[in-house]
Amino acid sequence: MGWLDGLRVVQLGGIGPGPFAGMLLAGWGAEVVRVARPAERVLLPGSEQLDAGKPSVEVDLREPADRDRLLGLLDKADVLIEGFRPGVMERWALGPDELQRRRPGLVYARITGRVRDQADAGKAGHDINFLAEAGALATFGHADREPVPPLNLLADFAAGGYRLAAEILAALLARERTGRGAVVDVSMVDAVRLTMTMLFAQYRAGAWDSVRGANVLDGAAPFYRTYRCADGRYVAVGAVEPQFYAALLDGLGIEPESPVRRRQFARHWWPVDATLIAQRFQARPMAEWCSNVFGDLDACVSPVRTLDEVDPVRVGRS
Repeated sequence: MGWLDGLRVVQLGGIGPGPFAGMLLAGWGAEVVRVARPAERVLLPGSEQLDAGKPSVEVDLREPADRDRLLGLLDKADVLIEGFRPGVMERWALGPDELQRRRPGLVYARITGRVRDQADAGKAGHDINFLAEAGALATFGHADREPVPPLNLLADFAAGGYRLAAEILAALLARERTGRGAVVDVSMVDAVRLTMTMLFAQYRAGAWDSVRGANVLDGAAPFYRTYRCADGRYVAVGAVEPQFYAALLDGLGIEPESPVRRRQFARHWWPVDATLIAQRFQARPMAEWCSNVFGDLDACVSPVRTLDEVDPVRVGRS
């Protein structure tokens, strides 16, 4: 049994965060029905995996009979997920006012790129655009190169999709007390900004440099970055705390009297110390470092695995 057994969700097509939130709910036990437009094309290979296992029905909302079919599904649903541009559902007379009059307990969950009442809320956009507008994209990459998007993992999924799923669950919990549904309205730009809460605090406190690649967590610090090994593979180092940093230097064979040990957070020494650490890592292959040297050391050193070395995670109760 799943946590959400008996919960009925209608997910209106789309790509990215809406289907991802539906996938999470389905993995937790909800019955999620995907409503697709006739002959809907898969634009990005692999995106169909987000809807794997969901029953699917085709609905053409321009046809009165199909619209009535959708309303029949929604009359029995607990949650509606939609990711259309602002105003689209209202033009079909399927906005939250209309649907919650029919079913007061419905949680009407919407996700857009930008805040719904923004002047440009209806403009097209994707993950990279929303990262840019949220201020996140400017932080990724090296100072002497253009910003590099972290795939589409942040605005679509880690921020947007997860926040949508979390707010749906919160609305369902509130419904248990009040008996009333709610409108959940998530903006991916705002969801990304929410994930940046600690970064904004560091920036306002003067602890974060707006130059890319100049900070503790963006690759400048020698104790929080990746290093190339003798076989061309990489290790990831996250030895932020002093005890982990000391263990890192122990594993690399850096002498106890070395000044590197005393200046972990001295930024002007970071390029020099990173060069020294890089030279040490280049002496052995990745597997030897991770298994033989750091296997029993708490130094926050991990292999950088490739896609063919890991399996996707199945959603559901562990």
